Amino acid sequence: MIVPVTRNVTFQLRPGGRLGGRLRVPGDKSISHRSVMLGALAEGETLVDGFLEGADALATLRAFRDMGVSVDGPKGGRLRIHGVGLHGLAAPPAPLDLGNSGTSMRLLCGLLAGQTFDSVLSGDASLSRRPMRRVTEPLSAMGAVIETGPEGTAPLTIRGGQPLHGIDYALPVASAQVKSSLLLAGLYAAGETRVTEPAPTRDHTERMLAGFGYPVARTGATVALRGGGRLSGHAIDVPADISSAAFFLVGASIAPGSDVLLEHVGVNPTRTGVLDILRRMGADIELVDPRESGGEPVADIRVRAAALKGIDIPPELVPLAIDEFPAVFVAAAAARGRTVLNGAGELRVKESDRIGVMAEGLRRLGGRAEPTADGMIIDGGGISGGSVEAHGDHRVAMAFAMAALAANEPVTVRDCANVDTSFPGFAEMAAGCGLRIEIAEPRR
Repeated sequence: MIVPVTRNVTFQLRPGGRLGGRLRVPGDKSISHRSVMLGALAEGETLVDGFLEGADALATLRAFRDMGVSVDGPKGGRLRIHGVGLHGLAAPPAPLDLGNSGTSMRLLCGLLAGQTFDSVLSGDASLSRRPMRRVTEPLSAMGAVIETGPEGTAPLTIRGGQPLHGIDYALPVASAQVKSSLLLAGLYAAGETRVTEPAPTRDHTERMLAGFGYPVARTGATVALRGGGRLSGHAIDVPADISSAAFFLVGASIAPGSDVLLEHVGVNPTRTGVLDILRRMGADIELVDPRESGGEPVADIRVRAAALKGIDIPPELVPLAIDEFPAVFVAAAAARGRTVLNGAGELRVKESDRIGVMAEGLRRLGGRAEPTADGMIIDGGGISGGSVEAHGDHRVAMAFAMAALAANEPVTVRDCANVDTSFPGFAEMAAGCGLRIEIAEPRR
């Protein structure tokens, strides 16, 4: 069952329980987005297996259909994309509504800067509050003309027909979305586009460009490409999303007696910060049958209950786990001792202010959490129970749902409809492996 994001969804959870069984969580959201974007720009057909049929990835798919790209599916996670080539997109008949998807908006901003037609990118209330100047400013340095709202937010109007040129850009903050946006614009730019990262971020764009036959160079912290090439369609196998797996990694770690095997999970080294953090906390995590699939490293991940302890989270792991911190915060609240996170200011401009929202929610559940400007201090020792707000943030909702495994009183999580953006069927899968969760029907 996929819960429409327009519903007022509440998760109601009984305390305790344990997790067990074999699970395959939905396909990787980052790779699903990029498979549609590059498949559309390729020459020939691209076959995608494991596509995430969540609201965010479907927003990207809808946008390319609106620009004249023919796509068969999705059906059972399968897509057949009939690519139109780098210069084959058509002007959309209306603004492209990207819902809640920041990835769609930021990456499309770069891709559309190189088109001959004007386009407008819009989104829901949450997306319309998120900062876009971090993308629009370096794109403007490449020659793009992009109009934003007065606060540098959506809607974005992108003027077509602008001659782009490559730049050498040092990212002020580690961001895979900004890096990818500039590389996509670089496909249309004269000369070389070079992006240097202050810390490693997910490299799915670079890997996938290479898979489509487009030359990409990596030297140390710098990735570079030249405009004027071409992409050739091919098959893509989307692994299970480690960001979605993270909730079960934490849930199984904090619930005594748990033993879960998560199948075919992407373990790209730019995404495995959550594994390193949880292991440092004492988690019992084993990678089974590590292998490569479609240019991405994958493995089955076995996780069993363990006694977790608080840690100081190393700064070099922060960008490698930025989307998984809501789950990590729950692990820290259930652990013994103090966990300290610094250098994660990016969390304040996600789908919600994940620092403020998670700290408030953990306190409501009986935990001890103190937000800081760019992180949090959590004194573990357990979770009692109570009622919290997810503030429409899918990852916050799922993290608080898993907190019930360590609680001794019921947990209620409100405003959970947007879980569908990244994990359709979360409640059903979680219930099937032992989480005592029910979806409360909205009042009519």
